[in-house]
Amino acid sequence: MGSTSSGRPVDARDRDNEGRARNARPRDGLGRPLPYGATGVARQPEGVVRAPEASVTEAQELLDAGRPFHAHEVFEDAWKSGPPEEREVWRGLAQLAVGLTHSARGNVTGGARLLRRGATAVEGWATATGRGRPYGMDLTGLADWARELARAVERGEGPVDARERAPRLRGAGTA
Repeated sequence: MGSTSSGRPVDARDRDNEGRARNARPRDGLGRPLPYGATGVARQPEGVVRAPEASVTEAQELLDAGRPFHAHEVFEDAWKSGPPEEREVWRGLAQLAVGLTHSARGNVTGGARLLRRGATAVEGWATATGRGRPYGMDLTGLADWARELARAVERGEGPVDARERAPRLRGAGTA
């Protein structure tokens, strides 16, 4: 089998066993695709079912390492595999992580929009359920963190350092 000038095998298809598109390109620490053949950061496995506490712990480790894109994938797994009544909070957390990702990439509009959308989602879920601290997470503190970061990004303080601006999931504010 030959390869293209990009290093991608000619006959290779980025598809899973069910035929769904899967981008096999290596990625950097913020989830941006790199050229085929480049050395990237290990991808977060998809579709992993974790206990909620384990999701929070793993996501925090990834955020602390400056890998919010990967933390988003952990939250997405929780959103897709968790109980229906918790899906909105996990989706909101995934939006916060993607908002931080876009802010670190220098995408002012997308970063601020996703940070605010995630803040609204987690706060709304907390209000609707009366659960402001699920699994030890401070949802009000996370919403405050997200809105402040959105304002900072819009003031031109970005791109932000994802590691430096990572939130504390269990506790208010940033690390």
